[in-house]
Amino acid sequence: MNPVKKYLGLVWIMVAIAAFGLLVQAAVIHIKAGGSLDINKPMPWIIIITIFTPIVIGLALFGWYAFKEEYNSGK
Repeated sequence: MNPVKKYLGLVWIMVAIAAFGLLVQAAVIHIKAGGSLDINKPMPWIIIITIFTPIVIGLALFGWYAFKEEYNSGK
């Protein structure tokens, strides 16, 4: 089970990087200077990215600790 936890840590890190990349990509695609919808304005995207950045960092840290097997040291 420990090797599975270790390699799932890498998966969590990749998911965190991909999620942040997709979030920024969606912001770049949807922000338009002359847009009239709420999704076309930069302020909602700044708020969304600000809220989800610590979540992504936490997910990456969780994956890093799982990869380094820090969760197995209590045994």
